[in-house]
Amino acid sequence: MKIRTITTGISLQSPADVEKIRQAAEFNQQAKEVFEHQGYEVQTKRISTNSWEEYLAGLSNREIINQIQNIERICQSLDVSFFNIGYANQPASIALIPDINQHTSLIFCSSKIGDIKTGINFENIQESAKLIQRISQETENGYGNFRFCAWANCPPTIPFFPTSYHEGNTAFAIGLECCDLVMQAFSQTENIQTAEKILQEILEIELNKTAAIAQKISKNFAIAYHGIDTSLAPSLDKNYSIAFAYEKLLNGKFGQPGTLAISGMLTRILKSLSVKICGYSGLMLPVCEDVGLAMRANEQTYDITNLLLYSAVCGCGLDTVPIPGNITVEKIAAILTDLATLAIKLDKPLSARLFPIPGKKAGEMTNFNSPYLVDCQIFAVDYTNS
Repeated sequence: MKIRTITTGISLQSPADVEKIRQAAEFNQQAKEVFEHQGYEVQTKRISTNSWEEYLAGLSNREIINQIQNIERICQSLDVSFFNIGYANQPASIALIPDINQHTSLIFCSSKIGDIKTGINFENIQESAKLIQRISQETENGYGNFRFCAWANCPPTIPFFPTSYHEGNTAFAIGLECCDLVMQAFSQTENIQTAEKILQEILEIELNKTAAIAQKISKNFAIAYHGIDTSLAPSLDKNYSIAFAYEKLLNGKFGQPGTLAISGMLTRILKSLSVKICGYSGLMLPVCEDVGLAMRANEQTYDITNLLLYSAVCGCGLDTVPIPGNITVEKIAAILTDLATLAIKLDKPLSARLFPIPGKKAGEMTNFNSPYLVDCQIFAVDYTNS
């Protein structure tokens, strides 16, 4: 098991609030060293803020971009590689995100398309669909969408990007990469009930160790601890693919009958652990971040509809899903509306990180040049003319 991220949340009052960024960067490094001293590998350190609409209010579009570029320069000077400026909740702000994306390299952000209190925000969905299409056209291989997602019903304190945002006093949360533990548990039996019991026991032991260290860090540095997002973040190591772990229990391949049942079982465990949990605490199925998921996508054992179905019982939504470059704004909006409907109907956090691939159709391969993504076939969204 690895620490995928230590994410510290801060609330900025203005873009000049540099000291909070510096303190968060310093804390992240110290927390990383504590975990490493205990034998953990820490993959990333991240900082997330309140909605940028709050601390950049009243500025022109050009001034907003300049201020965000200045924040990026500060991050680079502090060796911060992952910085999230929170979410946009106004159509005009959402429309500016492609320009923010184009003029930065380590800034992440998101748009809010609904929650259980206010319902689906169709105007924000439309603007989000437009920007997903535009970002895909303005960045190499559509890769710019790696730093953006649209979400519905997501709370603050999610440590994973791009959904992450913060509210209130400075605090931190932990995100894990522990698909190796799932593989370990599922390799011991072919019975789903036995597998659930074994995995529950393994995760209880390992996550309580991690939580104890985090609580000690919180006490020693006087920074609030929001908990562990128990979501099963993916691995690019094929030995620990979540898809291949599923197949230890399936009489077939990921996406075939039984996949939904295993997804539901995993979520029961992740939400019932005795540690303090936060964020999604569900099952991540990011297509281009897991070798096994990408391989089964190539074999067409599942599709976008399947991913939405699994999200109904487990997941974080649609993550790193490649779609045809010629997809219309209307179809992207329809996908986002489906996701928001699920999130609000089931009162759960869901997000969508979609990758329209310029110049490519369903069935063709992506061609990412990224250490974070694996290539796979592009999903069909129009089964009559993909």
